[in-house]
Amino acid sequence: MPEKGSPVLDVRNLKTVFKTRGGEVHAVNDVSFSLAPGELLGVVGESGSGKSVTMMSLLGLLPMPPAEIRHGEVLFDGKDLLKTDAETLRAIRGGKIGFIFQDPMTSLNPVFTVGFQIMEPLREHMGMDRRQARARAAELLDLVGIPGAAGRLDDYPHQFSGGMRQRVMIAIALACDPRVLIADEPTTALDVTIQAQIIELMKELLAKLGMAVIWITHDLGVIAGIADRVVVMYGGQVVEHAPVKELFRNPRHPYTQALLRTVPSVRGERVHRLTVIEGQPPLLGQQPTSCPFRDRCAQAFEPCARANPARFDVGAGHDVACFLAQPAEAAHA
Repeated sequence: MPEKGSPVLDVRNLKTVFKTRGGEVHAVNDVSFSLAPGELLGVVGESGSGKSVTMMSLLGLLPMPPAEIRHGEVLFDGKDLLKTDAETLRAIRGGKIGFIFQDPMTSLNPVFTVGFQIMEPLREHMGMDRRQARARAAELLDLVGIPGAAGRLDDYPHQFSGGMRQRVMIAIALACDPRVLIADEPTTALDVTIQAQIIELMKELLAKLGMAVIWITHDLGVIAGIADRVVVMYGGQVVEHAPVKELFRNPRHPYTQALLRTVPSVRGERVHRLTVIEGQPPLLGQQPTSCPFRDRCAQAFEPCARANPARFDVGAGHDVACFLAQPAEAAHA
């Protein structure tokens, strides 16, 4: 067990590539972050920034090949998951680390009842018999706010609405009382009213259960209301990391600044026009040798073309991978 106060999850220099007929795709490039017990870490970035691939790499959920984890460490309770045997990793997945996938429409198996799908991890990881697992499954459905929970165990996924299916997915992820919960854009496929309900439900569950959470999203508005810290990803790497209030008050990376300008806001009676981030995300066919945001950045200057900037500590628990944040002599070195 790790020492008291140490991270429950510590990711160090993770690199994942995909081998394709057209060459290698460098999807995750030296990503590092940590997660403290009871903390909610937001991971944000546009589609293709590497958020989901990073999280699936942690738990061995990528098909290998074509995926390959080149290097890095993923320390969970002090044990490197990348060096763990398949049986131990399988016990950790769904047991000590829960995962809520993006789309509840496709993540639930349509030919099994929701009760069976909740009971499966309980019997596999917790050693419960069928009666115990069924009773616990009913408790979990009730916990996530499904009316008449015990009577819904024998229903199939198509008998639930989209929001209710997402609640079932949350129940499955929570079944074994995980220490870490990874939620991969859990509200993306839902309308805004149901999104708000799911977010409120998650906040209540986190306060009640006290687990550590990684919440993956492209929606900074969601992160502002629930996260303790934020990791901003672009081009398969972390470009900024800070406590949530610090990030919104003092964004230092031009990409983070641009993301914040795309968030709708109403000040007084004046509606501010949304901005767009011009250009396209970088191609990931080679290891980056310059700043990945350079071609879309209005503030780019000569050092940005020469090297890919390392993350630089700017104080207040805040670091940023940008030459603009570094002293002039360091940027031009």
